[in-house]
Amino acid sequence: MNDIYFDHAATTPMLKEVIKAMEPFYNQSFANPASSHLSGQKAAAALEDARELVAELVGAQKAEEIVFTAGGTEADNLAIKGVAMALSKKGKHIITSKIEHHAVLKSCEYLEKHLGFDISYLNVDQNGLVDIEELKNEIREDTILISIMLANNEIGTIQPIKELAAVASQNDILFHTDAVQAAGQLKIEIDDLGVDLLSLSAHKFNGPKGIGALFVRRGVELIPQISGGSQERKRRAGTANLAAAVGMGKAAEIAVKNLEKKRKKLISLRDYFIIQLQDSFNNLKINGPESDSRLPANINVSFRELDAESILFNLSLSNIAAATGSACASGSLSVSHVLKAINLEDEYLKGAIRFSLGKGNTREEIDFVIDKLKEIINRLNSLK
Repeated sequence: MNDIYFDHAATTPMLKEVIKAMEPFYNQSFANPASSHLSGQKAAAALEDARELVAELVGAQKAEEIVFTAGGTEADNLAIKGVAMALSKKGKHIITSKIEHHAVLKSCEYLEKHLGFDISYLNVDQNGLVDIEELKNEIREDTILISIMLANNEIGTIQPIKELAAVASQNDILFHTDAVQAAGQLKIEIDDLGVDLLSLSAHKFNGPKGIGALFVRRGVELIPQISGGSQERKRRAGTANLAAAVGMGKAAEIAVKNLEKKRKKLISLRDYFIIQLQDSFNNLKINGPESDSRLPANINVSFRELDAESILFNLSLSNIAAATGSACASGSLSVSHVLKAINLEDEYLKGAIRFSLGKGNTREEIDFVIDKLKEIINRLNSLK
């Protein structure tokens, strides 16, 4: 069997339509969108067309509320640091959760260490869900921002963002959500969610790497985190990555068009995979919530008293790609902060593997992986 790629949460393959849309902007319509000549104006028009498509992906009413960035990490940094610096005179308290992506956690850590902010980290239950009552209890007079991710990158937990954002709104607090994993898998409507800022990354929904976006609701104050020119309506300096923005726009357009069909396929494959795993192994635990509250593409499992790195190494020998959790944390020998936060039992902590599904995956591939896993797990168990 050909290579099997079950690591779409880390990155996805670019669609042919996306590559085709990008090509002219490398050597034909390559002008700087900030230039005033005709070629620059054409480039600027293409950039704004891409912005419109990204706005449609999240249901934003105005394309100008979309700020292009170099990816989801920059979008998170711009949202958290940008708002914090803009509103520091109003207050220096931020609320987030213990299972956020490191782009959020490290941004909060930076504000705490260098600018004197106070950060409250919400607990989560065994399924990774934030408790609304705890959020209400953590709110203070000086709270200026709440940041809770829409869907978790490791265990797939979908948070009740609409309810959480309503609490923020009732207390006149801005709300940011990291929707990097959710885009392309879940229908996102900004006004329904009620959020003020939302982060995206193109390469998570079959677009190019190196391009992302931040939705910034009109009227939200934000201090730019990159100094220079007045690009992106003075919110993000630097010459626009035009080809990548066009690619993101095309990927967003396709994601909107195919969302329901893709979602149903992924849910069917995910549930089939989980059933096969449960039927095949008695030393296995499914990490995260039930199907209704889990991302369609996410399966996170732990094998009791086994080492995930050993399992992944053996899977890779059969050309099977999976992950231990967040790609941004790969290479780190520390136990996942997400699994710690859900209080996963010690015997399961080091044996956690994330399989994430996407375009082109099939039941036949799942069956092949299950067979290989049986061989690997049996061999590793025999060595204990």
